[in-house]
Amino acid sequence: MTHSLLYRHAAVIGAVVMLSLPAARAAQAPSQQDVLSDNAAGNYLAARHAGVERDAAAAASYYLNVLKSDPHNPDLLSHAFLSVLTDGDVDQAAKLADKVLQVDHNDRIARLVLGVRALKQRQYGLARQDFSQSVHGPVTDLTAALLSAWASYGSGDVHGAVDEMDRLSGPDWYGIFKDLHAGLMLDLAHKKDAAGKRYASAYKADSTALRTVQAYGRYLSRNGGKDAALQVYRDFDAQLPDHPLIQQEIKQISDGAKLPPLVDSAQDGAAEALYGIGASIGRRGGEDLALVYLQLALYLEPTHGMALLSLADLFETLKKPDLAIKVYERIPENSPLARSAQIQSAIDLDALDRTDEAKKQLDHVVAGHPKDTEALMALGNVDRGRKDFAGCADAYGKAIATIPEPKKANWVMFYFRGICYERADQWPNAEADMKKALELFPDQPLVLNYLGYSWVDKGLHLEEGMDMIRKAVEQRPDDGYIVDSLGWAYFRTGDYDEAVKNLERAVLLKPDDPTINDHLGDAYWRVGRTLEAHFQWAQAKDFKPEPDELATLEKKLKDGLPPDNSPSSADALKAKKDGSGG
Repeated sequence: MTHSLLYRHAAVIGAVVMLSLPAARAAQAPSQQDVLSDNAAGNYLAARHAGVERDAAAAASYYLNVLKSDPHNPDLLSHAFLSVLTDGDVDQAAKLADKVLQVDHNDRIARLVLGVRALKQRQYGLARQDFSQSVHGPVTDLTAALLSAWASYGSGDVHGAVDEMDRLSGPDWYGIFKDLHAGLMLDLAHKKDAAGKRYASAYKADSTALRTVQAYGRYLSRNGGKDAALQVYRDFDAQLPDHPLIQQEIKQISDGAKLPPLVDSAQDGAAEALYGIGASIGRRGGEDLALVYLQLALYLEPTHGMALLSLADLFETLKKPDLAIKVYERIPENSPLARSAQIQSAIDLDALDRTDEAKKQLDHVVAGHPKDTEALMALGNVDRGRKDFAGCADAYGKAIATIPEPKKANWVMFYFRGICYERADQWPNAEADMKKALELFPDQPLVLNYLGYSWVDKGLHLEEGMDMIRKAVEQRPDDGYIVDSLGWAYFRTGDYDEAVKNLERAVLLKPDDPTINDHLGDAYWRVGRTLEAHFQWAQAKDFKPEPDELATLEKKLKDGLPPDNSPSSADALKAKKDGSGG
């Protein structure tokens, strides 16, 4: 009866417990004194709350504590198991998996965890038995097949391992995983020709897959010659420039190195499989399963750099920058990925309002690598986000100086620097950068919008500016900010009816933006809809505008807008189109 009473008590005391939890509870695992050791229902509610906040460490602590009062409750066991697992304590998760299977013999994730533990302990037969019972659906079928094959390889059956993978049928995207891992197994077994064919097949299927490129390039460095290997790397670099692992291996091969296979054991191979599938499904919205796979990959290979980066990136996607920082800290300083980790960690520090630490960390990276474009751009982004417009213009300028010949992909550097110049009242410099961004990327909607609106706002190039904004809206008709620009441009040119029409649409697209609501209020006032104007200004005030905007809103709510006695820019536009204007 314990578990049924637990839920009943939870419903009664929920509000009390929620009010008693410290505000920072969801951001970190609770200390021993925080755990409500004598209150099962309180622990359960705290665990559920931590789960909603995706704080696996806190959820695990609470679930484990409440489990003491009801150790055979299947729901509690399952929740505790999954929380411990996603927090990365795989040894503890495996112990809980044994208990989960006592009440649910078919729990597939528990089978997967036990199989991974057995593989790490080189109990390959037991691992294959667990993997065979963990299949269900396309992703888990593939995972089980790859892991089972690596267990077969570990037991010495290379051909059986490859045949096991090849027997698996499924979607077309299975092919690249099967070919890559077959190549890795055959490569480790010194079956050069067979390995080369499987690598080549995987590479042909996707020449932009990082690990496939690395595996094939390394193989070619030993068996196909330096030039063939470098071609594979350079083709990748042309499509996805400056990846640190690719840059490192290009240098090593150029210096005459013959690189070893990507993995060197069954355990490493299984970790690679879990990383590859976990990273892939994480990018496609399968965050929960991706967390499981990446934590299991790191259990098998704790220093797997790409798995660490993928896990940190996943935490960032889940809006958990504090957890991402902890993962980045696990990447060794001598890793080629360390610099990227330091940059991303600094971005996460800024997201946590630890901006001074973020800038110090980025300054440290730049001091060691003065031409590090990525670090300079990150520094500029931090300064721009904190409205240090002189600082961000300087940082972006240094980043631009690292590019000998700007290409289309570099448009964003000039766009961002242009924004900083414009906000720092350096309009000629801003205008030049926006024009340069459009030269690199013609009709880029963000640049069209910014430059077109700036012209209209300043009363310059009115017709061309309006055309730019219209082009931006045509490309992004559901972007509330760009639609707002068009509406506000109509307002600035005195065409208030068109302003209202477009600003009403912008508010529908971005209903909680204070600036857009403020703009619509102004437009309503000019067309005589003063009651609605006051409503929109009040809405804008409720949406926490900037302090200077708040003061302006309060004045409007008190006094409305002053009379519109200025000549209409719309008349100037019309005169120009009719040929009667200057």
